[in-house]
Amino acid sequence: MAQQQETGAGSEAVDGVFIDDVTDAGAREEAHRARGTVRPITVVGNPVLHRECKEVTAFDDELARLVDDMFASQRAAEGVGLAANQIGVDLKVFVYDCMDDDGVRHVGVVCNPVLDALEGRERVLDEGNEGCLSVPGAYGPLARPEYAVVRGRDAAGEPIAVEGTGYFARCLQHETDHLYGYLYIDRLSKRERKDVLQQMAENTPRYETVPNE
Repeated sequence: MAQQQETGAGSEAVDGVFIDDVTDAGAREEAHRARGTVRPITVVGNPVLHRECKEVTAFDDELARLVDDMFASQRAAEGVGLAANQIGVDLKVFVYDCMDDDGVRHVGVVCNPVLDALEGRERVLDEGNEGCLSVPGAYGPLARPEYAVVRGRDAAGEPIAVEGTGYFARCLQHETDHLYGYLYIDRLSKRERKDVLQQMAENTPRYETVPNE
């Protein structure tokens, strides 16, 4: 997700323990980034962004390297969240380095994410703008629930849950959407989507992207 959902069918639902993604956030992000290699960002129109990704089944060294590369790529693009298909990898993994509305920094990784339906909780919407590294240089208004819980597994395969409010909740929803083949512009009206794509056409990305053939 650039600075400024429904549950996926077929995904494994896990309970998971709410993780502490705040303690040593900066040091953890820096360690991932130092080990990683920056990869170019795929942009809207690339087929990998428009289909549901595969479940992670191997929690191994290859996955660890992917996570490191995702953190490095996210930082290079000045993003707050990044899904694996945004660097061309067809796996349900996203990373995040995102401030919440209280200025608290959250850093983590979620594999095979599933968003809670949040039944029984009052639905309050955040009416903010949204951007995406895969739609560079563009922003559009998108109302999303101001509270979100995503459940999945960490990079070691352990069940986890992540809770967010405000901007961080938006990030969790945005990145989970990516892994089920949705970009935020898919949730906009035709007029709003056209405006966002026009913004993208008129701007030059600040980071390396993969040209669509």
